[in-house]
Formats: sequence, structure tokens, C-alpha cells
Amino acid sequence: MLLIGGGLAFFVSLLCFVPIIIIDASVGDSNPLYNLHRGCVEYCEKTGCVGDKCFQHCRFSSDGVSVDGPWYMQEPLYLRWKHWDCQTDCRYHCMLDTERDRQMDGHGPVKYHGKWPFKRAFGIQEPVSVAFSALNLAMQFHGWLSFFILLYYKLPQSPQNRKPYYEFSGLWHIYGLVAMNAWFWSAVFHSRDVDYTEKLDYSSAVALLGYSFTLAILRTFNVRGEAARVMVAAPLLAFVTTHILYLNCYKLDYGMNMVVCVAMGIAQLLLWAVWAGVTRHPSRWKLWTVVVGSGLAMLLEIYDFPPYKGYIDAHAIWHASTIPLTFLWWSFIKDDAEYRTSILLKKVK
Repeated sequence: MLLIGGGLAFFVSLLCFVPIIIIDASVGDSNPLYNLHRGCVEYCEKTGCVGDKCFQHCRFSSDGVSVDGPWYMQEPLYLRWKHWDCQTDCRYHCMLDTERDRQMDGHGPVKYHGKWPFKRAFGIQEPVSVAFSALNLAMQFHGWLSFFILLYYKLPQSPQNRKPYYEFSGLWHIYGLVAMNAWFWSAVFHSRDVDYTEKLDYSSAVALLGYSFTLAILRTFNVRGEAARVMVAAPLLAFVTTHILYLNCYKLDYGMNMVVCVAMGIAQLLLWAVWAGVTRHPSRWKLWTVVVGSGLAMLLEIYDFPPYKGYIDAHAIWHASTIPLTFLWWSFIKDDAEYRTSILLKKVK
């Protein structure tokens, strides 16, 4: 995945593009060299070895229990948690052998089973994407925490109820939690791509996209009444919840998911862009920077290229580009809190 409001809604939308790109581009699956190495996989699963490299856990059943040894020979817990079993390790190392043969013949990398041939690091499937996802998670936490400190320790509060004057504070708190959740599952998914991590990653991305779309409507139209907010948010959140349930409980329809994500992403991008054009907000330039930067970052997903040295691909660089934009986005949110608070204080006086 990705993952903030406004222009960065495109980042969430692009997470929904990934399965389409994966399904449509698996040249390596039909590669004659890989077909030759299918025998490598079968041989590895029987012997537990690829060339000179052997895997101890090929002597274990699918539940991690040794087929010919005592209890203390059980597969290591971290391998069972990562789901690196005999079959996946055999496929991985046979794939590396295939790529090594292709490189010797002067050919570049191709995709296998819909994914580039990444090299693992410490048992992690895409270590660079995991690292950048973790940095995005840290940036979201930093932004949310600094926003919290600003509201409750720096800005004046209402003397009646000791709450912030800023009307959208609660909504942004929820947004911060939803965004951190999305980046957490993005890191998990890139660590190990299995069915449940995929569903959690895309479900979290859709949830963030739907919530940020709702928040974009409420902020750009300055909806402050509780009843009006419920009328706006209820149908949107119900739609997003239904969509997530459909993906998880019925069918993980990548095509439909892409349409839903892109529609919500473009809609809120237009909302923020138009609002930034008509408002006199002192920090509107930050909003414009986020919108334009998000559009440029989208090119990284369109121009897909194989991982450099087996680690850094276009998607990993896209993850890196979201880090400064996330910082700028939270800076805008804090500026908005200060701006709205100053206006409300003038009205009170």
C-alpha cells in the first residue's frame, strides 16, 4: 500500500491498482527457463535442496511438525509465522536460479506469479517497501502526536468544557488512527504476501480512502453541525463498509475495487483542489504542494520497473515519496487548527 487526505488520496487509490498490475503482467510464468525450473521446484520439494542450498523445514509437514524427528526438531517459530514453508522456499530459490540464467544470457528480470523477483532480507519479502511503510507509519504517528499536543497544550481551549475550539479535531484524531492502521498493514503485507495479509492491507487502504473522502467533504464544505455530519457520513461509511465486507467475505474483485478506489480518490482530489483555489487559507500553498506532489508520485506506479539489485522498485520509491508529503499534510492540518481557532476566538471576543 499508502495515505493521507486530499491529493494523497491518489496514494490509496494506487494501492488498489496493484493487484491489476500484478495479474496482467507475469511474463516469467511462461518463460521457457522457468518451465525448465519447474522440475527444480518439484525436485526441491522432494529433496529439500536447490543446488548446494538445502532447507531444513522441507522435512516438516504443513502444520510445522517434523515428519521424521522428535518435537525439538519442529520448524522455527519465526518461519512458521512468516509462512515460509518448503514450497515457497523452493519456488523462491528456483526463481533466483532462473533469473541468474537469464542474466547470463543477457536478459533482464521478469515477473513470476505476478511479482518481481525480490531478494529477501531477514526473511522479509520486500524489505525496502517494508522499511518505507514503517517510516510512513512513524511519520503519521509524529503528525498525529504533534497535532494532539498543539490542540491540548498550545492552543487555547473553550472555558466551558475545556475542549479545543477547532471543530474538526475529533475527525482528524480518527483519521490519524485509520492512517496508522493502513500503513501498519502495508508493512505487514510487503513483509509477506499471503491471502490474509493482502485482504487486511487492501481493506485498510479502502477504509482510509473512504474516511478521508468523507473528511474532505466535511472540511471543504465546512460542515459543523452534528446532524449534518451524520447525514453526510452515514451513507458513505455504509458504502465503504459494504465494499470491504464484499471483498473479504464474497469475492476479492480487483477490477471493481479499482473502480471504487479511483472514483473516491479523484473525487476528493477535486474537492481539495477546488477548495484550495477559492479559499483564502494562509496555508493553501501546502495543500497545493500535496495535490501536485501526489500527481507526480502517481507516475512511479505507472512507470513500473524491476527492482534494482533485487530490492528497490518503483513501488518502493513511491512509498518513499509519501513520507515528506505526509509531513507536509499534517503541517497543513495543524495550520488549519490554528487558523480556525484564531477566527473563532475573534468571534468570541
